[in-house]
Amino acid sequence: MKLESFDRQLTVINVGLETFAESVRAQGVEVVDVDFRPSPYDAPRLYRTRAGVDIEAANAEAVRRIASGKAVLVGLGIARDVIPGMRDQMILHAGPPITWDRMCGPVRGAIIGACLYEGWAQSPDDAAQLAAGVGAQLVGVQLGGAQLVGAQLIAPLRFEPCHHHHAVGPMAGIISPSMPVWIIENAAFGNRAFCTLNEGLGKVLRFGAFAPEVIEKLKWMETTLYPALDRAVRSMDGGVDIKNLIAQALYMGDECHNRNKAGTSLFLRAIAPALARTCGDRETIARVIEFIDRNDHFFLNLSMPAAKALTEPAEGIEGATIVTTMARNGTDFGIRIAGLPGQWFVAPAGRVKGLYFPGFTEADANPDMGDSTITETAGFGGMAMAGAPAIVKFVGGVPQDALDATLEMYDICATEHNTFLIPALNFRGAPLGIDVRRVVETGISPRLNTGIAHKEPGIGQVGAGLLRAPIECFVAAFEEMRPTTDDR
Repeated sequence: MKLESFDRQLTVINVGLETFAESVRAQGVEVVDVDFRPSPYDAPRLYRTRAGVDIEAANAEAVRRIASGKAVLVGLGIARDVIPGMRDQMILHAGPPITWDRMCGPVRGAIIGACLYEGWAQSPDDAAQLAAGVGAQLVGVQLGGAQLVGAQLIAPLRFEPCHHHHAVGPMAGIISPSMPVWIIENAAFGNRAFCTLNEGLGKVLRFGAFAPEVIEKLKWMETTLYPALDRAVRSMDGGVDIKNLIAQALYMGDECHNRNKAGTSLFLRAIAPALARTCGDRETIARVIEFIDRNDHFFLNLSMPAAKALTEPAEGIEGATIVTTMARNGTDFGIRIAGLPGQWFVAPAGRVKGLYFPGFTEADANPDMGDSTITETAGFGGMAMAGAPAIVKFVGGVPQDALDATLEMYDICATEHNTFLIPALNFRGAPLGIDVRRVVETGISPRLNTGIAHKEPGIGQVGAGLLRAPIECFVAAFEEMRPTTDDR
């Protein structure tokens, strides 16, 4: 192919075979290769649902609600007291619904840890039996012979997704009744969302660890960290504007899913004066500040419920094909869409490609898990990786990969965010509103970044990496919305 009649300064975009590009480069013309392939799915553009609802109008309203929300931290509380529908002997978990027999190792490990933390069991074996529903457990204090004082009969446990209770949880996502949780309110719509406090990295409950030091840290968080933070937050007029902190953190190199250094620093700066005013014990103040400062992921457990609070108002809009939930439990990956808010579309959880801690390899890894993909659903996280090139040091790859990830996501989203902006893209809004129609039409599924848990219970985190959401979930949702005739 000759290009004699063309200006040699032009750039050619190649969407064909590599040999086409080679012949053009040989003539001194710059070529940009695009990894393009047509979708393998029969996916004509849907304009109306089976009931005749205008999908474009419905989607426009869905993303308007998500973008216009105001996520504010208004306080903290104990899960059983503040999470709707939460009760004793209930444990919430990440991802779509699942039973004990199908749960992966780290989720089982985290549930064992929760049983030990709650005092429902005195050993990991007893906790596993209780979780499996093998009889009831009698717990209490034995004082001489067979006399039990303060004994309690613990019936088999009930497991439900965090998302069924306006909550989210990272990795295993376990929330048990006594755990303290953040309370995030969407001031524009009045709904609330909840999440536990972040323990840090490594050997922690959310990655399936349940050693004595894990439980000891959780107890300190309940008895010392939680009351101090709750007093401080409730003393602040108007609470803490978490959506604004997310927007600032995106300017500073976070994407607020797997990179939260800026977000954590901004939150600490916001809360520190109130901590000093409301906590009379100087050592407690010092320990709380040190705990937050030493945990670069502390802000994750604020950005997640903020995303949940922002996306929930879009649920229930008839005909909307915008994804409002993406979640995984280490066994299944599930999505829900605005037009069908109570229905899960599920596929097997994916395998993560990433960087591993010394001594661990891909063979040790559990499949993808956690509710943290709510961040991508709300327009940041993997959607904003272009603004967080340093994240590749944590999840693998090179900075160009972060840029490419965001640019590709524009192809499957309905709009661009008006608040979450990316400086590296000339302050362009991050992709917002994953549309199942676009995913199926293009064959492009959302890019995600995530932590990696060991596949066996009790070990904890072993790395972090990247993957794509399984496209089968989106195909199933697409087919559910697709008219049965050609009247589209």
